[in-house]
Amino acid sequence: MDRGQLRLVVGLGNPGDRYAGTRHNVGFMALEAMARREGTRFRSMPKLHGELAELGLGAERLRLLMPQTFMNDSGRAIRAALDWFDLDVNQLLVVVDDMDLPLGRLRLRAKGSAGGHNGLRSTIQHLGTQDFARLKIGIGAPGRTPEERRARTVSHVLGSFSKEEQPLLETVLDAVLKGLDLIQRQGLEKAGNQLNGLQLAETDA
Repeated sequence: MDRGQLRLVVGLGNPGDRYAGTRHNVGFMALEAMARREGTRFRSMPKLHGELAELGLGAERLRLLMPQTFMNDSGRAIRAALDWFDLDVNQLLVVVDDMDLPLGRLRLRAKGSAGGHNGLRSTIQHLGTQDFARLKIGIGAPGRTPEERRARTVSHVLGSFSKEEQPLLETVLDAVLKGLDLIQRQGLEKAGNQLNGLQLAETDA
């Protein structure tokens, strides 16, 4: 993705109050924070199976989409939005939680597998390709061993961030917004060089 090419940012999560603020919804949180910063609001777009906010005007407009399909069917909303706005996959960025990264770390990638994430798996299925950019936000692992992780994954990702984690979470969300600006100004590769090296937990300690 080259400088100024980004047109659609999709945050992954689950709709409804029950899931608001959970680790799995950190993609939603990032987009909500960006909309607040820019003074815009999300509106329901049934034809896109999601909620949409728009920043800017004309050809430079950036659209923010939060699918309302539940995580496992996220790709349906992404496909609908790309088709409706006549956008290419290389104009898309998916913002998603990642258990393999600790809270305080980000990872920007131009492509890749689902890595066990149901939202990414659905997106790959509906787009027919793994070649789309994604910004992964670390939410930490639920255990040290594979057995612990398997046993606790659902309760972990559908659980809320602790009170102690809130300051770091705010720092992370701020870094995501700055990262989106970096992608727009510098392109994916140069932005990734900065974002992938961040160690936000250390600065918060």
